[in-house]
Amino acid sequence: QVQLVESGGGLVQAGDSLRLSCAASGRTFSVYVMGWFRQAPGKEREFVASISRYSGSTDYADSMKGRITISRDNAKDTVYLQMNSLRPEDTAVYYCGAQTRVAGPYNYWGQGTQVTVSS
Repeated sequence: QVQLVESGGGLVQAGDSLRLSCAASGRTFSVYVMGWFRQAPGKEREFVASISRYSGSTDYADSMKGRITISRDNAKDTVYLQMNSLRPEDTAVYYCGAQTRVAGPYNYWGQGTQVTVSS
């Protein structure tokens, strides 16, 4: 089992920055990839960014590329999502997910953290 806890969300103004954190615990050695997703009201959950736990390779959604950076601190079993130049359309609940099988689905999720961007 892997437990994920997100933090760092909040209410900000357009143009501001936020850094989200996702702390993993439990069988963290089994995690291959950690990712961030978001879900806005009335919309499907969408991919934001991911990072390989061991190689550090990253992937980003085109919609946010250039404004976000995903990073990891394996010693702390924590993944971060730095978001800059936030826009009202970035308002969503941001979820952290983990894959424990190579090329498998995200099979562990956190409870989410709310990000609200006012105009």
